[in-house]
Amino acid sequence: MSWVGYAAVFAAFFLTHSIPVRPAVKSHLTSALGARGFGLGYSILSLGMLTILIWSAGQAPYVQLWPQVPWQRHVTHLGMLAVCLLLALSIARPNPFSFGGARNEAYDPTRPGITGLTRHPILNALALWAGVHLLPNGDVAHILLFGVLGVFAIAGRSLIDRRKRRIMGAEQWRSLDKSRRAAPKLHAPRSWPRTVLRILLGLGAFVALILAHPHVIGVPAL
Repeated sequence: MSWVGYAAVFAAFFLTHSIPVRPAVKSHLTSALGARGFGLGYSILSLGMLTILIWSAGQAPYVQLWPQVPWQRHVTHLGMLAVCLLLALSIARPNPFSFGGARNEAYDPTRPGITGLTRHPILNALALWAGVHLLPNGDVAHILLFGVLGVFAIAGRSLIDRRKRRIMGAEQWRSLDKSRRAAPKLHAPRSWPRTVLRILLGLGAFVALILAHPHVIGVPAL
C-alpha cells in the first residue's frame, strides 16, 4: 500500500468517527435504526474501521526509527490488561460526562465508580492503548497511527466536555462534576456480582486479544 492509500484509509476512519458529533446525521440514523440499533451499528463500524486502519499501517512502506526489544512488548501487555479492565468497567455504565454511557439518569455522583477517577474512561483507555503500542512499533506508519489516535483521544476529552457543558448547562455540569470529584475514590460497588463479572469479561477480552492478534492484525502479540 502506498502512502496515498494509507492517508485515504486514515481520512475514511476520521470521517466515520465524526458521525456522533454531527447532530443531523446522528438523529437521522437514530430515527431509522433506533437508539440501540444506532449504537450497535456504530460500534461495529468503528471496530471495523479501526481494524482496517491498523491493517493498513502494516501494509504501508516500512521506515524504521527505532528497533523492537523484548521489554517493550512486556510493557504493552501490562498496558493492554489495564485497557481491557478499564473498558470493562466503563462501557454501558451511567456516565453523563462522556460518550458510551447508558442509563445516565441513574448516575449517582456520590458513588461514581470508575468516573470518580476520570470523566472519560473510554477515551483514556484509547489513549493508553495508543501509547503502549508506540513502544514496540518504531516505524513511521505505526508512529503516525498510534500517535494520531492517542492525540485524538486526549483532545476528544476537552471537546466532549464543552459539548456536555452546553447540553447540560454550565452550572449543572460544574455541580455534578464537583460532587463526582468530592466522592470517595474507592467505594463498594452497588452490585459485587456485576462488578466481578465485568472484571472477568475484561480479563477474557485481554486473553482473546492475545489469541486473535496474529489472525486479525497479522503479528503475534507474544
